[in-house]
Amino acid sequence: MRILQLLVFSLISFWPLRTAACDLALVLAVDVSGSVDAKEYRIQMDGLAAGLRDGVVAEALVKGRTQVLLMQWSGESRQEVTLPWAPVQSFADVEALARRIELAPRPWRNYSTAVGEALFLALEQFAAVPQCKRRVIDISGDGFSNEGVEPREAHGALAGAGVTVNAIAIEQSEPDLTAYFFENVIRGEGAFVVTAASFADYPSRIRRKLVREVARQTAALQHGAGRQAAALQ
Repeated sequence: MRILQLLVFSLISFWPLRTAACDLALVLAVDVSGSVDAKEYRIQMDGLAAGLRDGVVAEALVKGRTQVLLMQWSGESRQEVTLPWAPVQSFADVEALARRIELAPRPWRNYSTAVGEALFLALEQFAAVPQCKRRVIDISGDGFSNEGVEPREAHGALAGAGVTVNAIAIEQSEPDLTAYFFENVIRGEGAFVVTAASFADYPSRIRRKLVREVARQTAALQHGAGRQAAALQ
């Protein structure tokens, strides 16, 4: 009886450690402001789903025991969590997530661009996944922030929470958008901007972006953890 009690206690003690493991919490923040028409919205959502299904990205998501959340954002007070945190522990989870993104309805069509508001809402979501080692916001946009708080106003809070912001700048109507995102939106160690010349370029560019921020950086994190573990042996 005593042995059985010890076994149950051990399982209960180690269970939080097993379930808490997470290398990456990733917020996918998609621009649905008025400058994005129905076709362009479809390109973004389908391109994002295809990027997640990419073999290199999918494998990294699974190996990284990733948590993924989808946001859609537009003007001030028009930001929403479309899909809450979803754990990715298998390729079936990747497929299910990609499918849900493809089917996600668009909440708004004719409003402004509030990048700072999107960053603050994304930041709030990480409180639900404190077990994740790395926190990343992947934000897309096709225009300058023109409503709500300025994106740079979020940088202090993002830094305090250890959050990295990467961006994909869709320059279809704003040729200087990459520079704007570089100066005002991205932050954190290794933060970067990927440029899409138009919405037609979005699928290939978002795939490249996901490979860089998910596959390469997750691999680097795991490699560093492996070296640290070896040094302790």
